[in-house]
Amino acid sequence: MKTALLVIDIQKDYFPGGKYPLVEPLAAAQKAYMLLQCFREHGGHHIHIQHISLKPDAPFFIRGDSGSDIHDSAAHFEGEPIVYKHYPNSFRETNLMEILKEWGMERVIITGMMTHMCVDATTRAAADFGFKVIIAEDACATRDLKYGDTTIPAEHVHKAFLAALKSYGDVMKSEEVIALLAGEMNRQP
Repeated sequence: MKTALLVIDIQKDYFPGGKYPLVEPLAAAQKAYMLLQCFREHGGHHIHIQHISLKPDAPFFIRGDSGSDIHDSAAHFEGEPIVYKHYPNSFRETNLMEILKEWGMERVIITGMMTHMCVDATTRAAADFGFKVIIAEDACATRDLKYGDTTIPAEHVHKAFLAALKSYGDVMKSEEVIALLAGEMNRQP
């Protein structure tokens, strides 16, 4: 099955010292990088997605600010496709769909930040557009959320969203994704 890897918003503002740090972003970025390297080594299609805020008073991902740069842990190499987005859904008002259609993709593997926002919105949109979807659960990260006086720990936010996203695709660990892809490659004539 023709598959593309999406590397969503692994940007400096989400890391320690950034304007909007997540819980354990480096661990997730390292898993995303492992998948990215697998795609690079085997000539697979992959796309970096970078969020740039359009709001002049945005708290993070400000145009021209180094915090909006892709983090070195999942570095974008010159010549690799990159999609710039302004909304949580990576398909909204971007050229992502055109790229995937041009490549003839049937499935996307989703990695990145934040599980409860951009990973969620992009996963649901991809499934709605007819793509098979795999979410690499350990290659995604999020943060604690507040609702009223309650703080929901990032681990619970992450797991709750992944549980819901199982209705839209497969949720797997990165190593399982690589094993699945390797098995598919070995079955090809």
